[in-house]
Amino acid sequence: MKLSRKLLMLLAVLLSFSLIAAACGDDDDDTSAGDDTASDDAASDDAASDDAAEDDMADEDMDDMSDEDMADMSDEEMAEHDGSDALGDGSLGTVTVEPGAQVQIRSLNAITGDVAFLGIPNQRGVEAAVADYGQIHGFDVTSGEGLDDLCSADGGQAAAQQIVADEQIVGVIGTSCSGAATAAAPLISDAGIVMISGSNTSPALTSDLAGTAGANYNTGYYRTAHNDLYQGAAMAKFVFEELGLATAAAIHDGDPYTQGLAQAFSDAFEALGGTMTGFTGVNKEDTDMVPVLTEIAAGSPEALFFPIFQPAGDHVADQAHGVAGLEDVQLLAADGLLVTGFFELEQSEGMYFSGPDVRFGENLNESTGKSAADVLSEYEATHGEAPSAPFWGHSYDAAAMLLDAISAASYVDADGNLVIDKAGVREYLDTLTGYSGVIGTINCDDFGDCGSQKITVVQHNDSSDVSAGMSNVVFEYAP
Repeated sequence: MKLSRKLLMLLAVLLSFSLIAAACGDDDDDTSAGDDTASDDAASDDAASDDAAEDDMADEDMDDMSDEDMADMSDEEMAEHDGSDALGDGSLGTVTVEPGAQVQIRSLNAITGDVAFLGIPNQRGVEAAVADYGQIHGFDVTSGEGLDDLCSADGGQAAAQQIVADEQIVGVIGTSCSGAATAAAPLISDAGIVMISGSNTSPALTSDLAGTAGANYNTGYYRTAHNDLYQGAAMAKFVFEELGLATAAAIHDGDPYTQGLAQAFSDAFEALGGTMTGFTGVNKEDTDMVPVLTEIAAGSPEALFFPIFQPAGDHVADQAHGVAGLEDVQLLAADGLLVTGFFELEQSEGMYFSGPDVRFGENLNESTGKSAADVLSEYEATHGEAPSAPFWGHSYDAAAMLLDAISAASYVDADGNLVIDKAGVREYLDTLTGYSGVIGTINCDDFGDCGSQKITVVQHNDSSDVSAGMSNVVFEYAP
């Protein structure tokens, strides 16, 4: 353990006076017996004088110590000056934040275009968490200007290139869309920093839940959103066991999220004993869905699952019942359409939607002390509206987790700089278990899946009452 400079000086002074006192005692032993009384009195006087001098000097030295110097004497603060308690081994390098500068993280979400309804609540969740968290070892934190992943591989790659070019950035909260993450994650991983997503759900980004890494897995990637293998299983179980439907078809748009979830549903549905009568794709830009729907109708499915986004999802829902053979098909969607804009459309009525369980209640984020109800209330007060998509809480927790990781992997050096060990940030997240978040208890597995994995299915019946549809849970799945 390192001691502060002033404490070392104080110990040196005390040691010096102890040696003087010992030397005086040796001189007394050499005096004659006749002088014992006088010598004892003198020694007593000298000792009293020495004690007084020691006390005065100690008091003076202690008085000279500032509050900051006194804090240096605590184990916690001394660890901050030598890094002995900070996580990390330096293998990925460090980020040094100079006095007066800010710790840099970034929000990377879809904040423009057709999928902005998904990314904007995520970004706002990040900003709220940063504000609620406060400083890290006396340093302010900023998420900077929000970056846009455009819900595309190109958008994710371009934003990631901008991020890694700035060597002060320690971590990223994003992306909104799995397709953007497949391009962004490799660049961010290679730079030695971390990315935590609040809404990526593709199994390819983490694992098959059986110990095999996904095709797009990268070290340093984590998420608080669920793995879609769970969501696919939840919807399949609901359709087969609760609705009693034995045949189904699925439509995707080629995106890692939509194709992965459609496949997860198909596999789980067949495992339960159901029959998949069709599995096909559309383009995100398509408006005429009749050709694809006609192809689907040839199999006479009882249910049609299309886990895609707007605007393509709008057209499927609007045109499906007008195609011969699909007049009575039960329409099903997922969290990509579990959004305000789609629920306001008449064609959304009567549909079922799978997505994360957002019944957060009074769940507490342990890093900020804010409950889910607090965060939601402040969101609505600040922005004048409720979140348009369900992953605001997941993004809030992701940001708070990142800030905790930075705190655990950093220390203030002798020059007053904050030194952040990038390997230490990963080390913290790799071993994170039992974390209390607004979404519930968070445990990170070996491939970065950290979310609660709870899934619900809601039934939406009235496009004029969006909130009623969002909260109308008819099935829940907790693996």
